[in-house]
Amino acid sequence: MPLTMAKTGEANTIKKVGGKSETRKFLENLGFVTGGQVTVVSQLSGSMIVNVKESRVALNRDMANKIII
Repeated sequence: MPLTMAKTGEANTIKKVGGKSETRKFLENLGFVTGGQVTVVSQLSGSMIVNVKESRVALNRDMANKIII
């Protein structure tokens, strides 16, 4: 399921990062790699704040949909 469907506060494992190669590279540079842990901190009007690799990252809905958990 895409990251946008994850429950707030629940740790999830990233199964796949989709999108074009430049989008995948961008997300991987932020720490979204296959097998990594990601936790949704909050969701607000389509945007989300997530914890990944001990950092908080804000993502819009389009980017979050490319991350499969």
